[in-house]
Amino acid sequence: MMKEKRWKLRQDYEIEDVERLAGELGVDRVIATLLVERGVRTFEEARRFFRPSLEHLHDPFLMKDMEEAVARIEKALRAKERIMVYGDYDVDGTSAVAVVYGFLHSLTDNIDFYIPDREREGYGISFEGIDYAKETGVRLIIALDCGIKAVEQVDYAAEAGIDFIIGDHHLPGDSIPKAVAVLDPKRSDCPYPYKELSGCGIGFKIVEAIMEKNFGVKLSDNPERLDGNGRKRLEELKLRLLHYLDLVVVSIASDIVPMTGENRVLAFYGLKVINTHPRAGLEAILSYGNIARAEGTASQSQKEQGYFAKNLTISDLVFLVGPRINAAGRLHSAFDSVRLLLEEDIERARLLAKEIDDYNQERKELDTSATDTAKRRIDGDEKLRNRKSIVLYDENWHKGVVGIVASRLVELYYKPTIIFTKSTDDMYVGSARSAGEFDIHAALEKCADLLEHFGGHKCAAGVSVKPENFERFCERFEEEVSKGVQPEAAVPEIEIDAAISFAENITPKFLRILKQFSPFGPENNVPIFMTKNLIDTGHPRVVGAKDVKHLKFAPIPFDERSQSYSAIGFQLGEYYDRVRRGDHFDLVYQLEENYWNGKTEMQLNVKDIHFID
Repeated sequence: MMKEKRWKLRQDYEIEDVERLAGELGVDRVIATLLVERGVRTFEEARRFFRPSLEHLHDPFLMKDMEEAVARIEKALRAKERIMVYGDYDVDGTSAVAVVYGFLHSLTDNIDFYIPDREREGYGISFEGIDYAKETGVRLIIALDCGIKAVEQVDYAAEAGIDFIIGDHHLPGDSIPKAVAVLDPKRSDCPYPYKELSGCGIGFKIVEAIMEKNFGVKLSDNPERLDGNGRKRLEELKLRLLHYLDLVVVSIASDIVPMTGENRVLAFYGLKVINTHPRAGLEAILSYGNIARAEGTASQSQKEQGYFAKNLTISDLVFLVGPRINAAGRLHSAFDSVRLLLEEDIERARLLAKEIDDYNQERKELDTSATDTAKRRIDGDEKLRNRKSIVLYDENWHKGVVGIVASRLVELYYKPTIIFTKSTDDMYVGSARSAGEFDIHAALEKCADLLEHFGGHKCAAGVSVKPENFERFCERFEEEVSKGVQPEAAVPEIEIDAAISFAENITPKFLRILKQFSPFGPENNVPIFMTKNLIDTGHPRVVGAKDVKHLKFAPIPFDERSQSYSAIGFQLGEYYDRVRRGDHFDLVYQLEENYWNGKTEMQLNVKDIHFID
């Protein structure tokens, strides 16, 4: 049975702002409303929103310690010192390593990269990794997507004569590591204007800074103010930097950072690259999703194998690319992911991509099995069902999938959830996921005396606890969740951007402008619309396999003349009988393009149905 959802129509804007913007842009009030909801209130802001430009990127040298970072890297290159690029084992970390290592490797052969083992070393900079650097003669470590709290590790490296540059995007702790440079826009003393870059985005800014210094021009320079040679250098700089943006957009999509400001510019151009000339490793990964880039189109042999051509979106990267890159680090070694992302030969890339796809299939089996076990445990225990939180442990669950299992249980039960398994040192290690607006990191802080380690943010965190403290932690965490979750917050909420009419609003111009809101992501999500008093045209059906039932139907307004639209309601198959017998209903949905059998049509992606009694 579907969990009932609350609908909330957004009203966090001033009508005057909407009316003014609609007039200035010559668009209808719905489009103006969507823009104002996204912080766009002037003609100039709208121009930048609809026409992202590399010139809108901020000067990388505005980031605190960037001058020091570039100077230390240049010194290492001149002195032929051995450099190690160190990154986390997830998509953001491995793509960051691929960007910085790939760039520096074009300048020196005296370079290596390192990814910690998830099971043995855990997240972040490890002492084992530093020992490896010492053994291999490394003099400079560039850490990406991690390190902002690695105070002891940086001191340990310094004792061995190894310098550190840290490029991170997580919240700092009480102390900043004593590295040569600590690049993190979230530092309280960092003046960089945009705070939400991914870890790979930080790596890109390092590359951008070095290249700008080398070319003698900046991306933010106005071409009209440069002489002929300056404009030529600027165009060459842009072309060189575009090479890395397919990796940056994959990190932005997979790390779920806000799709605003610089991230939106980087994602916009990254999608252009990935839809035209992606690196061999990404091309190979996409082949396992049966995707052929639209602008390259599918070959005849690809079509015969079931490929279809389309413009890749952020959603495609989230569901097709990210999980495969992640799978290597979850189950085997994230070194494989970096090697794939760096590979330039398409045939070798396909062999590596096949291995990673196999890891992904194994990951699916492991997380499905663990999720099913967790569901049976919850559904069969009244005490667990009645708790405000979910905290489960099983030593047989794979450490690499506990975060995925936690996310799936949040979707099913809408409760803050932590899934634990046993690590190699017999510690209980887990992944935490929040539900709604609940701050799971703040709740863990209240339990800190019972934990060995925790870190993360409001929505997700990693946790470790000694076995003897586990039961007390479960009870303390339940108390904190019970205090922090209001009764209404236990019901999933759908936030609706605007109420629209089929006949008045869904026009070719409306759809054309709506497409220009992409790339979509957090803080610029695909708009959700509501339309009231609909009925089905009379031929609904249920599609799907096994226990997953989706509803295919064609709603039409009951009281206005309008065409009907094809609609799909994923996991809404239980509403089939009421839709078929002609009950009236209100709908919340997204408008999207559906690709099927070589054809494209507009359809409603239905998020929920409320029937009118």
